[in-house]
Amino acid sequence: METEDYQKEIKELKKANRIIQKQLERSEADRVKLEETNEKKEYLLRKVIAELKEYQSNLEERSHELEMMLLNLQIMQNKMSSLGSLVADVAHEINNPVGFIAGNLTPAQEYIQNLLHLIDLYQEIYPQTSQEIQETIEVMDLEYIREDLPKLISSMKEGTDRISNISKSLRNFSRSDTEEKVLFNLHEGINNTLLILKHRLKDNKIRPAIEVVKNYGELPHLLCFPGQLNQVFMNLLANAIDALEESNYGFSFDDIKKSPNQITIHTTRTKDTNHALIRIQDNGVGISADVQKKMFEHLFTTKPVGKGTGLGLSIAYQIIVQKHRGTLEVKSVLGEGSEFIISIPLS
Repeated sequence: METEDYQKEIKELKKANRIIQKQLERSEADRVKLEETNEKKEYLLRKVIAELKEYQSNLEERSHELEMMLLNLQIMQNKMSSLGSLVADVAHEINNPVGFIAGNLTPAQEYIQNLLHLIDLYQEIYPQTSQEIQETIEVMDLEYIREDLPKLISSMKEGTDRISNISKSLRNFSRSDTEEKVLFNLHEGINNTLLILKHRLKDNKIRPAIEVVKNYGELPHLLCFPGQLNQVFMNLLANAIDALEESNYGFSFDDIKKSPNQITIHTTRTKDTNHALIRIQDNGVGISADVQKKMFEHLFTTKPVGKGTGLGLSIAYQIIVQKHRGTLEVKSVLGEGSEFIISIPLS
């Protein structure tokens, strides 16, 4: 009996050993799987950490770029404010002597007419003059002076009027905005900007003058920040001139004359009459679809080094959208031209 008991116990032990062995094998397989899983998790964790570090680095770089852009914009704003004040002061200083000259031209013209009349009287009453007087009249060409002197005075009057208009436009364009919006004539702002850009619009050796077509509708005075809107008009019109000049490359003066450079400015109310609508269109080189998607973004520019900051459209967008709750859109076809559309609430 004891032998049988021992054999039975041995069998049970062997059975238990097999069970334990299988459990060990399963445990080893689970351990291997767990190690593999842990390795995968560690790899993914390291990858996520690396991606987070890269993302953090990108965020820090972007933050630095935005800080620099904000600093540059603040510097530009300060410069524009200082420049605007300086231009207004210079325009005022110019206006004083010009006003003095213009004010004296009218009596000067009267004095000249009186003197010419007096000469006429002398010639009528004393038709027979001395030889010396006759020779002096011939040398000085009295008839030519009589004819040209009024034209000379008129030309001087025209010149002082032009200087006065430019001075007035500079003062209006560079006016400093207050914290509150004020009533402003949009047409006056556009006209002042065109007058300041006149030197770029007139003809030169390369091309004829750029035609400016103004289709002004009836608009009430707009409650806005005039100085900022003038800056928008300046940026859009200067860009239109740039696009026209670029479109002239490879063409002769006569070629351009056959298909002249043109800027069209159209103003009206929207159909709901609640917004002022300003369209500035040119027949220049046009803008590609890719550039149109990015052109109002911060730091985006297509201008080469030395040709300005390229921030004009970004600033214009901020002024119209953020400052005036309006919209600024662009429509353009390469080779045909571009149109910028501004919509600003009237109330």
